[in-house]
Amino acid sequence: MIELLSVHSHQTGQDAGTDDYRPLLGELDLHLVAEGRHWQLADCLGAHAMAIDGTSGARFAVWAPNAQRVAVVGDFNSWNGRRNPMHLRPECGVWEVFIPGVAPGERYKYEIIARDGTLLPLKADPLARQTEMPPATASVVADPAEFEWTDQAWMAGRGKRQQPDAPMSVYEVHFGSWMAGDGEHSTWTGIGKRLIEYATFMGFTHLELLPITEHPFGGSWGYQPLGMYAPSARYGAPADFARFVDDCHNAGLALILDWVPAHFPSDLHGLADFDGTALYEHADPKQGFHPDWNTLIYNMGRNEVRNFLLCSALEWLKRYHVDGLRVDAVASMLYLDYSREPGQWTPNRYGGRENLEAVDFLQQLNSIVPEQSPGAIMIAEESTAWPGVTANPDTGGLGFQYKWNMGWMHDSLRYMQHEPIHRRFHHHDMTFSMVYAYSERFVLPLSHDEVVHGKGSLLGKMPGDRWQRFANLRAYFGYMWGHPGKKLLFMGAELAQEREWNHDTQLDWAALDDIHHAGVQKLVRDLNALYRVSPALYGSDNDPQGFAWIVGDDQQNSVFAFLRKHGDAYALVVSNMTPVPRNDYRVGVPIAGRWVELLNTDADLYGGVNMGNGGSAVASDHPMHGHGQSLALVLPPLATLILAPEGSQS
Repeated sequence: MIELLSVHSHQTGQDAGTDDYRPLLGELDLHLVAEGRHWQLADCLGAHAMAIDGTSGARFAVWAPNAQRVAVVGDFNSWNGRRNPMHLRPECGVWEVFIPGVAPGERYKYEIIARDGTLLPLKADPLARQTEMPPATASVVADPAEFEWTDQAWMAGRGKRQQPDAPMSVYEVHFGSWMAGDGEHSTWTGIGKRLIEYATFMGFTHLELLPITEHPFGGSWGYQPLGMYAPSARYGAPADFARFVDDCHNAGLALILDWVPAHFPSDLHGLADFDGTALYEHADPKQGFHPDWNTLIYNMGRNEVRNFLLCSALEWLKRYHVDGLRVDAVASMLYLDYSREPGQWTPNRYGGRENLEAVDFLQQLNSIVPEQSPGAIMIAEESTAWPGVTANPDTGGLGFQYKWNMGWMHDSLRYMQHEPIHRRFHHHDMTFSMVYAYSERFVLPLSHDEVVHGKGSLLGKMPGDRWQRFANLRAYFGYMWGHPGKKLLFMGAELAQEREWNHDTQLDWAALDDIHHAGVQKLVRDLNALYRVSPALYGSDNDPQGFAWIVGDDQQNSVFAFLRKHGDAYALVVSNMTPVPRNDYRVGVPIAGRWVELLNTDADLYGGVNMGNGGSAVASDHPMHGHGQSLALVLPPLATLILAPEGSQS
């Protein structure tokens, strides 16, 4: 669609008067940009190294419809805005220029004069595919070479790996603080290789990275991005990131990225007041300013802004072969009154609090992704009861494949933080999730949000003495892996890290020298291994017929027992959430014969005391819980058991 005509644009170092300009972008490109339907936007706008009429250089194009003048500045012209002014295509407000001699790796920005004559701070390119290392803020002309992918078989079959009836166990990682490195060892090609080896060793099916889109402030963990098309220079070049994705796939590991279309920081070199007007953001602070994060909110009612965000998603999914995006802060997008008091927000055209433009954007996003990137998934971090987050947009839903189950996370963590003697008064915190378990397709997250800002670590939330804290955590993980829903665990939890996560330092790997920490790591690895070969634990996550409470009302003993089923496969999950062992605890089961103890979180190899059932129990003709037979089990203290009928495809 890009028509490159004969052109002799500004030579480096020349003044504006010597130009013999010819249009660079084709009419179809301009038409689609204006409509907000250009799905190859990053190939149209931004900086592109190329040759025209045998002359090597770079073509630059930027949307700035309200600017009086725009110029490209960089090392190649001594950052002098008079050297390389751009030309306006008034059909859609795009400015363009070809500059001979500019090569990949060169730094640049845009010098913009607003309509009122104000010279704005130099602006980074919104569609730059590469940036310089923060805290520096220039854009970089990216290498135009295509990546050499070797993951064709993975891409063809990845859709099946991410379906609702597939096992999904996600390892959530902040790349910069997972493991310390120096120089090249802290990059995608250094630490990245070790991360892939570790995640696969631990049995996770997916790796999820906190945002790696370029961001000026490292303390935002990537959640305040400005380079929506550029992998952060902190960890290497774009080609290095592509190779990291390729390596993930060749190791059998899917990759999800956190992606932030809800808001952006107000740094002067970024999108704020881009052409002297509120171009990307709402001009009205009641709609355009986010009070929680002191950030600006995208104007979803503007076609070009929607196109910018939609194509950012496609850039990661198509160009970089990423397997899915976890969309951050969806609730803040959906509600006009999110974190606002009366009088601080503007109702929609019907007088309601729903952000209709954001709803339409999310529906469009989740309709386009399957068309443009088959097999990729979209996951919503949505913390309210908004209906139909994972329902089809054609029926009024938002169209995500999965939604984080924030309710389960908050309720279950609240329960686990109580002293066991008090848990009987909060029994419903662990059972309530099944009331709504089939209203959406859920991921059960134990995410980074729960181990920051003074909340402590997961281990630190557990009550009791040292042994009990570890036992509580092991029992909780066993319960989580047995519960319907895909799994997500933030890095460090599998080590039972004692301290709260700190993005400025690596995980406490030395803790693995202690048997209790190493035991939790071994447990998570074994849970993943069991989960991946047990269809009963994942195959019917979204089918009410795949779950049944056996014991859901034993508040007095704080015992939970439920049955998971998929086809002919069964799994019985029993948790004792007190430090009191339960002998001869009867649990009704639907199948007679021997039930094998597949996993016991109290096993000594996990740091437990090895109380259990000797590896199995036999169902006797003792009717219980609506079944004709039952198991008489030994329930270890603060432990979860997972059993299955002998010979069953568990």
